[in-house]
Amino acid sequence: MDKSTGKVIGITGNMVTVEIDGNIAMNEVGFIIVGDKKLKSEIIRINGSIAEMQVFEMTGGISVGDTVEFTSELLSVALGPGLLGQVYDGLQNPLPELAEQCGYFLQRGVYLDALDDTRKWEFTPAVKKGDTLQPSSTVGTVPEGIFEHRIMVPFSLPKGTYTVESVAKKGEYTINETVAVIKNAKGKTFDITMTFEWPVKRPITNYAERLKPDEPMITKVRLIDTLLPVSRGGTYCIPGPFGAGKTVLQQITSRHAEIDIVIIAACGERAGEVVETLIEFPELTDPRTGRSLMERTIIICNTSSMPVAAREASVYTAVSLAEYYRQMGLHVLLLADSTSRWAQAMREMSGRLEEIPGEEAFPAYLESVIASFYERAGLVRLHDGKLGSVTIGGTVSPAGGNFEEPVTQATLKVVGAFHGLSRERSDARKYPAIDPLDSWSKYEGIINKQMVSYVTGILYRGDEVNQMMKVVGEEGTSTEDYITYQKGELVDAVYLQQNSFDPVDAAVPIERQRYVFDKLFRVTAGTFEIKDKEEARHYFNQLRQLFVDWNGVEWDSDDFSKIEKQIDEKFNEKWKSYDHHVKSLVSGE
Repeated sequence: MDKSTGKVIGITGNMVTVEIDGNIAMNEVGFIIVGDKKLKSEIIRINGSIAEMQVFEMTGGISVGDTVEFTSELLSVALGPGLLGQVYDGLQNPLPELAEQCGYFLQRGVYLDALDDTRKWEFTPAVKKGDTLQPSSTVGTVPEGIFEHRIMVPFSLPKGTYTVESVAKKGEYTINETVAVIKNAKGKTFDITMTFEWPVKRPITNYAERLKPDEPMITKVRLIDTLLPVSRGGTYCIPGPFGAGKTVLQQITSRHAEIDIVIIAACGERAGEVVETLIEFPELTDPRTGRSLMERTIIICNTSSMPVAAREASVYTAVSLAEYYRQMGLHVLLLADSTSRWAQAMREMSGRLEEIPGEEAFPAYLESVIASFYERAGLVRLHDGKLGSVTIGGTVSPAGGNFEEPVTQATLKVVGAFHGLSRERSDARKYPAIDPLDSWSKYEGIINKQMVSYVTGILYRGDEVNQMMKVVGEEGTSTEDYITYQKGELVDAVYLQQNSFDPVDAAVPIERQRYVFDKLFRVTAGTFEIKDKEEARHYFNQLRQLFVDWNGVEWDSDDFSKIEKQIDEKFNEKWKSYDHHVKSLVSGE
């Protein structure tokens, strides 16, 4: 069948209007021919024989009358072994190879294969002739880093059953060589290679069942795991002003979270931040393997200086890769930084399409688009019974740290946890700068809910006393209120804050979090024989320092036991009784 063509009849920024000759479809890819270059574009609106296309390249040089060739294919990603450790742009061009070909300044119209078609992989068949398969069934495996990469029946094949006609023997093959031949009920055969393509804007749903996320994703950050937990397969957002630590928190989470694959979508961040990520990630040691963290990481890189349309592509490319690895029974963490830049790109395209604007000129469909992205997260049971998950964490960069702006509010409506960063905490060098009083989570954590609720209440009351003291001064505060304030400061200093440069305190295992929190809970739930505020200040300062020292020693070491003994002695020195509301929790009943 002949492919459709068109002629450019208008150019507005990175949007091109085309008159079509033939049949086209929404989200179909076309190439605008400019001299010897072909510029990749995507159809975003069709009105009769006129189509609007967003161009993923700079549009300088495009003229009215230029030819557009359509591919009859949707914007897609290549799936197969070799994705891990790669750095791609939003269109899945491998940036290191692109740099080798183009030099320091990337040229437009240059598109490279996403996967190396010359590398040979050690294929091990998992089926035999006569076996029955369906789309997403495993026909064999190849080793990819520390994982067994499944070679699957392409998800794009029609639903139904297929019979294995032949399968390759164990050996080395390239991704384009046929490793199996399958036949459908009508007798039509299909060659299976190690790679196939999938449209980025279509969720991968080849699983048996979608489950409710109920198992915590352990980040080893105390504040998150205890007070603001995230479930595997869940969603969360990290809004905050510029410089409050969003990128740092994402890198710490990438390194220490108990997940298999990390995918980072730098969708419109400043070039300096992206460069830092590209330089630092290969240098980070993976605690799981002792090797580079990049071995189980994929970076999708699209800076704010690149064409705005590519920001949208980078988000969908990243989530499609995440879903692909979920189909292998792996747990994937997708970090999108920053979704505000993506939303700004949507606003720009909406303006060029002359659509009716919503709040702050964002498109009226902003909420539904953001929701459709986060809905692609989830915990699923595959057809073979294994569980896989995609957890999505998106940062939001509201201007001036204003959480009432449309992108933040649209995100808060669909995510399961809100980790709001505070400028005040960031300026006070309190890491992580997540505000424990404004943030929330709908997920189950690792510690008894009632205990967490009680300690959170202490934080709230301590903050109220602190605000009151700013008005009436310390002398206008009762000793009882001042002790509550000191308890809140103790929890903040020794549990909510964490030293990411300390080899011990940077990542805290669950067992230690539970043990330390239980000890800290006894302090916050206790009543003490303290005469005045000066004595309270001195007592809690000493207790705080002991807990800080405790955080820096190895779990279950002699020093750990030694400092714990000192904490117990200091606690018993002034302790009188427990709050009657929490006696049963303290005793474990």
